[in-house]
Amino acid sequence: MHVGSFVLAAQFPGQGPGEALHRAVRSAEVAEQSGLDAVWLAEHHFVPYGTCPSAVTLAALLLGRTRRIRVGTAVSVLPTAHPVALGEQAALLHLTSGGRFTLGVGRGGPWVDLEVFGAGLEAYEHGFPESLDLLLRWLGEPSVAASGKRYAFREVPVVPRPTEALTDAPGPEVVLACTSPASVRLAAERGLPMLLGMHVGDEEKAEMVALWRRCARAAGRPAEEIAGAAHVSAGVCQLADRRTDAVETLLKAMPGWLRQGLDAHVTVDGRARAMRDPYAYTELLCGLHPVGTPRLAADRLAATSERTGISRFALLVEGSGDLAATEENLRRLGAEVLPHLR
Repeated sequence: MHVGSFVLAAQFPGQGPGEALHRAVRSAEVAEQSGLDAVWLAEHHFVPYGTCPSAVTLAALLLGRTRRIRVGTAVSVLPTAHPVALGEQAALLHLTSGGRFTLGVGRGGPWVDLEVFGAGLEAYEHGFPESLDLLLRWLGEPSVAASGKRYAFREVPVVPRPTEALTDAPGPEVVLACTSPASVRLAAERGLPMLLGMHVGDEEKAEMVALWRRCARAAGRPAEEIAGAAHVSAGVCQLADRRTDAVETLLKAMPGWLRQGLDAHVTVDGRARAMRDPYAYTELLCGLHPVGTPRLAADRLAATSERTGISRFALLVEGSGDLAATEENLRRLGAEVLPHLR
């Protein structure tokens, strides 16, 4: 089992984006010191829900600041990025970090981002498979040409080639965020591990893993690839000597962040959107994830892994909104939870 932190660089009420980003960078450094396996970086535009607008840029900084821990994007939003540009960045980070970079990609949402970056709603609703396949070709072939609906260009060489890295990995790992059966099938047909969100519980995640396996077999993916797929489960972790104290910490801080962060999202086409109640959503997360004593947290992670077959976790540890409390949370995760899992 591999446990990492999930960094949103969340801007809590009363904070500025600089404070949120400082906490994000510092928490990644502490995650490595505490023995965690990975840091996963979220990407958002124009909202205080997450203040990092470029997960690959922050990943580059953190790969330079660390020596052992893996750094991944969770996720780079593909409809608002050119797949070749993102592939070049991923190859660069893979080569210069000794293979410690993971590229997580996803479709994102129907937000105003699509208008600002010129992608349009078409890129979100229909263009994702084309973008994903072009990205994967760029990461695996010596030269690439395109003749798709959105991207068309003459053959060009891939420079730098990620497969030339002096590591055991042939290229940067690619993980796909999945929230629907269609995205699960997309990941399975291409043999990509899934990143599953923190809003769903073990039963639904187990169903998605089972669907992935069925679709991967139907697509003719190798049996060893199917058996060894290392899916990632996002969640929340808050540790305390008593479960009630851990829950209280999150209920005091997270609803305010969720309210101002989620309310700031603007749809590109004016479509109505149903937003979760922030307090009820925080309570849901406390019930689904390792929130409580270290022993409870270890048992919860082990149970999720057994029920779902998922071997990797990306845990939001900044739910208090406080830097010192986040650092303590990480150190306790490393010292008091990980030994039970290993």
